[in-house]
Amino acid sequence: MAYNQLVNGKKGDKHFLLGNEAAVRGAIEAGLSVAATYPGTPSSEIGNILSFIAKDAEIYFEFSTNEKVAMEVVATSAVSGLRSFTFMKHVGLNVASDSFVTTAYSGVKGGMVVLVADDPSVFSSQNEQDTRNYARLANMPLLEPSNPQEVKDMVVYGFELSEELEIPVIVRTTTRVSHMRGIVEFGDIKPQNGKNIEGKHYNVGHFIKNPNAYVPVPANSVGMHKRLTEKIEKLQKKNSSLPINQVVEIKENAKIGVISSSSAYNYAYDVAVLDNLDMKILKLTLSYPTSYDLIYDFIKDLDMVFVVEEVDPICEREVLMTVGMNGLNIPVHGKIDKTFPMVEEFNCDIVREGFNKILNYTDTNISFDLSSSLEKIIDNLPTRAPTLCAGCSHRATYYGVKQALKEAYINEDNVIFASDIGCYTLGLNSPYNIVDYLLSMGSSVGDGCGFAMATDQRVISFIGDSTFFHSGVSPLINAVHNKQNFIVTVLDNRITAMTGGQPNPGMPVDGMGDEAPEISIRELALATGASFVRVINPLNLKQTVDTYKKALENEGVSVIIAKSPCTLIKGVNKKPPVKVNYDKCNKCDSCINNLACPAISKIEGKIVVDTSMCNGCSICSQICNYDAFEIIN
Repeated sequence: MAYNQLVNGKKGDKHFLLGNEAAVRGAIEAGLSVAATYPGTPSSEIGNILSFIAKDAEIYFEFSTNEKVAMEVVATSAVSGLRSFTFMKHVGLNVASDSFVTTAYSGVKGGMVVLVADDPSVFSSQNEQDTRNYARLANMPLLEPSNPQEVKDMVVYGFELSEELEIPVIVRTTTRVSHMRGIVEFGDIKPQNGKNIEGKHYNVGHFIKNPNAYVPVPANSVGMHKRLTEKIEKLQKKNSSLPINQVVEIKENAKIGVISSSSAYNYAYDVAVLDNLDMKILKLTLSYPTSYDLIYDFIKDLDMVFVVEEVDPICEREVLMTVGMNGLNIPVHGKIDKTFPMVEEFNCDIVREGFNKILNYTDTNISFDLSSSLEKIIDNLPTRAPTLCAGCSHRATYYGVKQALKEAYINEDNVIFASDIGCYTLGLNSPYNIVDYLLSMGSSVGDGCGFAMATDQRVISFIGDSTFFHSGVSPLINAVHNKQNFIVTVLDNRITAMTGGQPNPGMPVDGMGDEAPEISIRELALATGASFVRVINPLNLKQTVDTYKKALENEGVSVIIAKSPCTLIKGVNKKPPVKVNYDKCNKCDSCINNLACPAISKIEGKIVVDTSMCNGCSICSQICNYDAFEIIN
């Protein structure tokens, strides 16, 4: 869709939106003034859209250096009276958690919504943690929409609830909810808080000083915590009567109950309807604070209860608590009793199989053929391993590192490669095999500190440019200060590539497309006191190998900045592709076995270059001992 419709659309307009697009419209309808994020799938589209429309919508938007900074930008805006919005993937909330938990204590004046996109089945993440745990840790209300219309509506409601309680509100989506499409009917756009200031396209707020309320030193924190728990208890009592929690009757007077939320509700509903089951479903949308009265009223006359949820058995435990506190004798089936699997996202087949374990209804005329499911069809399709793009400079860097180790007579088995979150994590795959350890965004440099201290092995850390700004600077300072000895490679491809090409502080443009100061990674590295700092073009293989050989001889922290733009950046000048001169090729297969560029393949015994994929990086030409690759003029 044209994104300006999210800004200019009128009440009653209907559009076919992604869940993430609906979140943007919801924020605009709520009178959003400030938004900040660090990109992370499955939430990335929200920031991409806001970067395009922020000025038209009179919103301040930024891609912050990391999620913690984004949380702090938004929290201070909200405490100054502006409606503010931050969003991130589930693991991004780990980065933001230190400030996030305390925002519930200090509270807000303008509404503040934190949208967190969970990733069951880890399609693009390192774990599948459940954000509902954070709501309970932070004592913060949590809303769980199950489709794009609800995403839009719950973002709007989240801002209203936040201003009512004067605390932030979490909106939890999942990969399926973020990326599903559905008809969304628009509502009215509320006026923004704040006032206009000449020279700014967005409204500004005003912060009223009150250290007792906003400075969580021990003397104040206990009182702040008490006020927070009182707010949550008030909402908990109110929750049992809120219309956003719905009972959906599949059949009248049903004696089997299902309690569910978010995307899991969709599967439970579909199976119950398609299989004509004698059920009713309690759909929890405000799932925290838990309304035990609501759960009790729903289950008290039932014969059994199923709890269908992703990922952890959080609601199931609360249902079991309700059963125990009220002395009920009702079986509860969920993850704890193995009715449903403990890991990964659900689908209709998984939910149907769980229901059938208890109800045993497959002898009816209901079709129950798991082999016909989409998942089974996909399983039978040929697979394609993820790979670095043709011409990717990361491939060249990895090849150069391995070549430098070989020429320096250093056994790779005695070298620890610490990697990070980004495209370059694909160095895990053969033939590179250059990823040995990974924890989180920015961890590779801290991991290098630990390995360098704890072992007598060589250590080479790899981190991207955006990730370096995100959380790589602090551990680099730590490495220099503690006199560690290892190599840090900053893979500077001039963009935040893995999440769709967002800017970062190493680029001369900000999140709204305006000119911005470009922060030099080289100068930052020099400022930390690193003893060896070099900028290389990784597509110059000789320079790359020579630089790494020198770094391997250096005592102390070496920083090598491998600087070459991502091949997917629009406007980057591509060089002419190459072809194979078969009179020179001796079929040694070194290009296939050691480089593994997807533009190069072997067909009927011959090395073939797919010129539609080739970006003219010339690495194949540089590694071929027989000069068999030639530029196509």
